[in-house]
Amino acid sequence: MRTNMDFSPFYRSSIGFDRIFDLLEKSSSPQADNWPPYDIVKLGEDTYRIALAVAGFAEDELSITHEPNLLVINGSKTENGDVFYLHHGLAMRTFDRRFELADHVSVMGAKLENGLLIIDLKKEIPEEMKPRRIAINAGADTKSASKRIEGNVAA
Repeated sequence: MRTNMDFSPFYRSSIGFDRIFDLLEKSSSPQADNWPPYDIVKLGEDTYRIALAVAGFAEDELSITHEPNLLVINGSKTENGDVFYLHHGLAMRTFDRRFELADHVSVMGAKLENGLLIIDLKKEIPEEMKPRRIAINAGADTKSASKRIEGNVAA
C-alpha cells in the first residue's frame, strides 16, 4: 500500500524543484483509471517509445498533443446507433492518457500498427546545456588575474 509522502521539508531548502515534487506527489496517489494499457520502453540512451493498446480505434479517432513537458493522448470512439450488441465485451471507451515528459523530450513520430499506437520520443539536450571543456590559460596574464582576485577577496 502506498502512502503519501510529505515533501514540505524539501521546499524549505531547494529552489526551482517544485515541478519534481509535484510529480512525486501525483505519482504516490493511486491512479483511478488504467485504461488503455500501455508500455514505456527505453530504446537507447536518449530514445524512448510509448505503446498504447488501442485495438478498434481508427487514426481519425485518436489525437496526440505535445505540450511543454506533457504528452496527451485522446481516443474517442464514435457511437453507431443502429448496432444491437448481444454481448459487448470490447472496451472501446473514450480515454484521455497523460504522460509527464522531462525537459527537452520531443515527439519524433507516431504510428498505428496492429492495434498499437506507437509514439517515439527523443531527449535532445541543446548545445549550450551540454558539458564543455574550458581551456586553462597559462602565462603572465593568469598571475595578474589571481592577484586581482586575491585583492578583491581581501577587501
